[in-house]
Amino acid sequence: MDGSASVSSSAAADVADTAGGEDSFESGEDTGNALRQLIPNFTHSAEDTYQHRQPVYFPEELLDNWVSFSRRGLYHCYNISLRGCFNTTTPPTDIILAVKCDMGPEFLRNSFNSGGVEVTIQYIRIIHLNQEQVNMEFITSPSFLISRILFLVSFINASFLSLRSPVLMMRRTRFLLLQVIFARRFQTTILSLLIGNGHSEVRDAIKYFHEPQVSLGVVYLLLPSVYGKIDWCGIKFSTSSVYDATDKGMRHCHSCKDADLLQTMDGPCCRCMLRNSVVYIPRDRKFYNTTGFLDLNANDPLHLRDRSADSSKRYGVCLTSESNPLLVASGLFTVPKFLHKCYEKGKEPSGRNAIKLPPELCRVVMAPVSTNTLCSFSYVPSMMFRIQCLLLSSKLKIQLGPRMQQFNITALKGYIHGEEFNLNKWIIPGLGYDRCGDTKSFFLPTNNMYSLKAISIKTKTIADTVEALIGAYLSASGEQAAFHFIKSLGMDVELHSEMPYERKIITKSEEIIDVRSLETMLGYVFNDRSLLIEALTHSSYNTAGPCYERLEFLGDAVLDHIITDYFYKLYYPGCTPALLTNLRKASVNNCCYAHAAVKAGLHKHMLHSSSKQMIDDLENSGRSFSGPSHGWEPGIGLPENLADLIESIAGAIYLDSKHKKEVVWRAMRRLLEPLATPKTVELSPVSELKETCERKKYPYPSYSPTRDDGVGVTRVVAGVKAAGTVYYEIGEGRNQKVAQLLAAKALLQKMKAASVA
Repeated sequence: MDGSASVSSSAAADVADTAGGEDSFESGEDTGNALRQLIPNFTHSAEDTYQHRQPVYFPEELLDNWVSFSRRGLYHCYNISLRGCFNTTTPPTDIILAVKCDMGPEFLRNSFNSGGVEVTIQYIRIIHLNQEQVNMEFITSPSFLISRILFLVSFINASFLSLRSPVLMMRRTRFLLLQVIFARRFQTTILSLLIGNGHSEVRDAIKYFHEPQVSLGVVYLLLPSVYGKIDWCGIKFSTSSVYDATDKGMRHCHSCKDADLLQTMDGPCCRCMLRNSVVYIPRDRKFYNTTGFLDLNANDPLHLRDRSADSSKRYGVCLTSESNPLLVASGLFTVPKFLHKCYEKGKEPSGRNAIKLPPELCRVVMAPVSTNTLCSFSYVPSMMFRIQCLLLSSKLKIQLGPRMQQFNITALKGYIHGEEFNLNKWIIPGLGYDRCGDTKSFFLPTNNMYSLKAISIKTKTIADTVEALIGAYLSASGEQAAFHFIKSLGMDVELHSEMPYERKIITKSEEIIDVRSLETMLGYVFNDRSLLIEALTHSSYNTAGPCYERLEFLGDAVLDHIITDYFYKLYYPGCTPALLTNLRKASVNNCCYAHAAVKAGLHKHMLHSSSKQMIDDLENSGRSFSGPSHGWEPGIGLPENLADLIESIAGAIYLDSKHKKEVVWRAMRRLLEPLATPKTVELSPVSELKETCERKKYPYPSYSPTRDDGVGVTRVVAGVKAAGTVYYEIGEGRNQKVAQLLAAKALLQKMKAASVA
């Protein structure tokens, strides 16, 4: 086996990323059971079993302690850009990710799309955070000047001392630490603001930042970028003056020649600092993002009539500087969890409507900090979680190797995220705890991987993840790679390049069926027309040749695969796995196939002992067979052997074309169009009733079937206990499945009429 069997890290990251989500693809029952047999300690039971105390791996590249990290001096930097549809009209700026080491070849340039947001991460270079950069950026800072003088004194003294002088080494170390300290304080503040959005949480975060951390934790820097360069000026000067008593004199930025001071709650502050800042209104207990000024003040009549303005009268405060212009502000960005969601472009999130604030009511928390930077950092948690998955998938890819011999499923467990991504449990780099206040301790398991915590994972989740890996191999490297991965799991399967199939060749096929008409309908010319005859032959037909049952079995599997592949490539990851499952359900079912067969007129070509009777019954039914075939309703009640025709013809073309699935799809698509789309797909009543009960926390519906062989009808009673009342309805059909669908539909209508659904 060569390297072509490898799976991409992005595909593997999708596996780890979606394993713990609420929406998942329905796995094949046979494959799922086979995979569960390979999982140690698995026992069959009515309920799914759990594998307890399973580790959750965390990438080593993002772990360190801040003391060690700050003294490194050299850092590997990656540019992260975001493009796509955002819940804001403000485009985000780029972010520079600085880590302790090279993250590997996968990150030279990598892109991933989640929920309509295109994230591109690209390696830039190694940077050195040193004294000279501090000198260039912070020359006007009073704290810098004092430090510079101390450094010069140390340098003069060093001329009389050894080069290893502790004084000189200490002073050098301090300058190497400066930028890391500023950057850490910046990201701690801005992320605490966006995620916590609480005064006490931000204050505690700033306090915690001053505490030296020597224990292992989540350590990396996220730096705002301006025109392709790190915005060191913004990092330095946007640090909070509210929570840091040492910075009370920092009231205007270094670029201001003449300070234009305005009165704030904490004293005078330059207009340049207030223009783009984060302010806190104590009476409201809310943070706001300011974006500029209005040529109005607190006494202006227009301001007093404006409901969006926060006046001093509202708070019972007497302003001392009522002539100050008003600030234009809006609420902070809501941190989106964009891993599996699709957002509408241009739709502003609630709470970001513009309001007007007197500066004297505001406490400046961060200034200056642009709206673009706030927008970018609101995507950091989801974005970094995805990068963590990519880093882990790179390690898993190495572990799987290009030549898979035997893969132990137990080694996979630490890579599985058995829980959905939770923003409250995401650890802010720079803090030693998450929003829930949990302190995280990292330990080193036996396989040399760092683990964040231990969780319990369902056995089914592990089996689903292995199935997802098979899909990743199939999607990224083809069928042969997927086959080799399946073999590495210990499953005894063989991949055949040809499918042996003996048949009796019928030379005069035109005397049995209308070959030309059928080939025109399908847009495919058969090399072996006996396959087409077999595909149309029902077991009741009096002939020495084979019936369509074997081709139907084959075509069922082929159609399932190619239709699933079609929807996956067309819509994923723009829609959820649950929606993809619904699209497949609506397109791969007997009702859909039967309707498509009658609409195309295939029933007129079927070789059946009662062909004439079937044709007459359909023509006299009064039903219209035009329109879309997808869903459950168009073909409900039609004989299942009509659906068998679609599957057997697909199997015949698959064999005749030498297993070319694209040829099968081209022919069968003509019969099945128009296909289901996210806008046209509808849930079956059975699925909708189940989801309604889950949403309303009702007991699951019950179905009681009875069969009347005298008239060939099955009756199903569907019942649900909702809001203390038992509702039930009856459905009748030629089989239990049809009767159950009709019963569920009637029951849903009754529950909706009673306002309990």
